[in-house]
Amino acid sequence: MELIEKKRAEELLNAFVGSDVYLHSEATSYLFVRNFKVRLTAAFIAGEGPYRAALRFDGHGWLRIEGLTHMELDEQGRLLLEGFDDRGRMDVALHLGREPFPE
Repeated sequence: MELIEKKRAEELLNAFVGSDVYLHSEATSYLFVRNFKVRLTAAFIAGEGPYRAALRFDGHGWLRIEGLTHMELDEQGRLLLEGFDDRGRMDVALHLGREPFPE
């Protein structure tokens, strides 16, 4: 994974807008969602680092994830956004793909 570069992360997120996507999202100890399928209608990255991502679904729902620090576009075309603390532990994750994530 590499540090998030805001403009590149926005470009990668926007490549999913207008499509059905599968989401995997987690936040340490209080949130876990996997293979949640939605039609993504808007996506934004905000902040100066750590970053926040906001995703709009089907024109009437939002998911906002804060504390993102790293990103990767993997070989399957999935966008992996994650946030790590100062000790290198993952705090949050937001993964988007066009196919379901492995169970």
